Amino acid sequence: MDRQAMAIRKLQEAHQEHVLRFWDELTGDEREALASQVMGIDFSVLEAAQEGPAASDSGTVRPLPALELGEVEREKDRFEAAGLKALQEGRVCAVLLAGGMGTRLGSSAPKGMFDLGKTRHVFIFQRAFEVLLAVCGRIGRPIRFFIMTSELNDKATRAFIEEQNYFGYDPAYVTFFTQDMAPAVDFAGHVLMESKGRIATAPNGNGGWLTSMARAGLLEVMHREGIEWINVFGVDNVLARICDPVFVGATLLSGCATSVKVVRKAFPEEKMGVMCLKDGRPAVIEYTELTDELRNEKNDKGEPAYNFGVTVNYLFHLGEAEKVMNGNFALHLARKKIPCIDAAGCPVTPDEPNGIKFELFIFDLLSQMPGCLPVEVVREQEFAPVKNRTGVDSVESARRLLELNGISL
Repeated sequence: MDRQAMAIRKLQEAHQEHVLRFWDELTGDEREALASQVMGIDFSVLEAAQEGPAASDSGTVRPLPALELGEVEREKDRFEAAGLKALQEGRVCAVLLAGGMGTRLGSSAPKGMFDLGKTRHVFIFQRAFEVLLAVCGRIGRPIRFFIMTSELNDKATRAFIEEQNYFGYDPAYVTFFTQDMAPAVDFAGHVLMESKGRIATAPNGNGGWLTSMARAGLLEVMHREGIEWINVFGVDNVLARICDPVFVGATLLSGCATSVKVVRKAFPEEKMGVMCLKDGRPAVIEYTELTDELRNEKNDKGEPAYNFGVTVNYLFHLGEAEKVMNGNFALHLARKKIPCIDAAGCPVTPDEPNGIKFELFIFDLLSQMPGCLPVEVVREQEFAPVKNRTGVDSVESARRLLELNGISL
């Protein structure tokens, strides 16, 4: 059976035959492209649209203590020595989650290409490379650097980083891979069409990094090169300390299979997910799920019990992550305005949410791992997310924090 016939059968089995509505109008190349896209899509996610959002509010919630700044400082030398050893032995790699676009920053380019500089170029991507280069200088060897793009920005990201000569990084140690895509559907569970010959898709959330790496054959690369630990971080935070020896060492010595850098919330209602234990397993409570009771709960020090917000800076043990990566993770449903075509093939640009996108969240992997260590870091030194053009977590606030940390703009 050829690819087109297989794709048609797959659509029939998924009850998505409407995808073929304009099949007779497509050229041979367009039919082949659509068939290829269909064969690469996991339609089982569509069941989640019928079941509704994951029940994230279930379970018994308890605080999860963090390794606080005072203890980190007291044990800094010991942690740093262990972390430097692991880094020098090549047992740690970095994975940048960079599948998004700079739409909220007023840019049509990949977010990492946004320039924060005033008198010189300071691209968001540049910050990640510079931080890693500093660590490489300390350990006397390059660190394997994997960059996750998406169908939306892969070509532009690769071209830009190549044009910038990898910001001085050795390109032999930089590997790009694309994030898995998930179909977008209407509220009845029918796949939306971007055009007559293409299904509307979207990146499947930052939780899809591990399966995307597996599909690209990169987990085998890690094993072959002796990599045991993966430092996964988001493109947003331009003060992120990546492959930080203290963080790495604290994790290794704790015996936990994963860890996350956390910061104290600026105020109780801040829009950050916080670490906790849910049914005895490490988890993250989204700010929308934090009840007044939990928000006001105190620990034995009289401080807020749920006060450590997660930054997207995680360390995962490769072997333990592989054991659970194909587990039954909850799909998070997001109501979005999704450009598409209607039944007549005419373009639709919705003013209101018209469909659902499916996302996996990176912190859902924590609950499957044997132990998670939250490590507190100094907020002003390690947390400057660039999410908005102005206001909170913005270009403006990131620039102020970069300058506060002695980075010339």
